[in-house]
Amino acid sequence: MQKNMAMWDRIGRVVLGIVFILLAIKHGGMLFDLLGVIGLVFLVTAAIGFCPLYTVIGFKTGE
Repeated sequence: MQKNMAMWDRIGRVVLGIVFILLAIKHGGMLFDLLGVIGLVFLVTAAIGFCPLYTVIGFKTGE
């Protein structure tokens, strides 16, 4: 699995992931639960530096 995300992309995902998860915890409800899951996905993809969706659409922010 080759990394396809630049550092700025990974940092942005960490920030958004944390915000989404905190919103989900604070507000609850189905929409915010979905937002929490998206936040978790952002954190995981940022941690590994690989986004499967980028591969599918042929996009990459890294080298």
